[in-house]
Amino acid sequence: MRAAGSEMVLLAAEGKLLEKPGGGFDFDAAMTAQLSEADIEARYPLGSIAEGTLLVLRSGAGTAAELEGAPLRALLASASSELEYARLSRAAQLAVWHEQHRFCGRCGTPLLQHARDLAKHCEPCGLSQYPRISPCIIVLVTHGERCLLAHAPHYPAGRYSTLAGFIEAGETAEAAVAREIREEVGIEVERVRYFRSQSWPFPHALMLGFFADYAAGELTPDGVEILDARWFSRNELPDLPPSFAISSMLIEAWRRGEAG
Repeated sequence: MRAAGSEMVLLAAEGKLLEKPGGGFDFDAAMTAQLSEADIEARYPLGSIAEGTLLVLRSGAGTAAELEGAPLRALLASASSELEYARLSRAAQLAVWHEQHRFCGRCGTPLLQHARDLAKHCEPCGLSQYPRISPCIIVLVTHGERCLLAHAPHYPAGRYSTLAGFIEAGETAEAAVAREIREEVGIEVERVRYFRSQSWPFPHALMLGFFADYAAGELTPDGVEILDARWFSRNELPDLPPSFAISSMLIEAWRRGEAG
């Protein structure tokens, strides 16, 4: 167990979480004692998710220069529990947000950390900038005893996954499900039902997972976002996304007969 008073710290620089020389991402007080205030650009609590703090180091700071940025997918795959995944996901999103939102979008002034909120604040014009969250839908479509999986251009050869897309302005999540499936593979769906959500820090998505039933149409991949789409039975599934991804959770729930 973790000793009392030994709060764990995650470090980030230039939008990436940093990895310890021997592996792992938690830095204890002894490891961070060597940091000076001049090295630290910002502090963000991870407390709404789990214990700990994210320290953002200044670019070029001695400690930051000595450590490697962690590949995000490998980092999340290393999580030993859903709580740890959520903590790493939150820290990764905050690191990217801090790096990419340094100036006021209204007047261009450098932003400062807000005195109370998890936000950045512009003193001259008063605009506050909160961490960006982009809602997305991700859907497993079923048709009898088969499910629909698709291959996208950025997937490894042979990998298939569920369909997904961003929710557009003014659109409900259910409407986004129908539109994305129609646009990407040309079919209509019905009986859309919610499964669960997952923070997806690539770089700031919130994935809303759904099941949906096939209603009509022929599979016609759009050739841009989707190169191939097929119906798969439970005993002939292809190479799938890693187990920590909500797409795999959708597929596994369907395999267990929990698609509703």
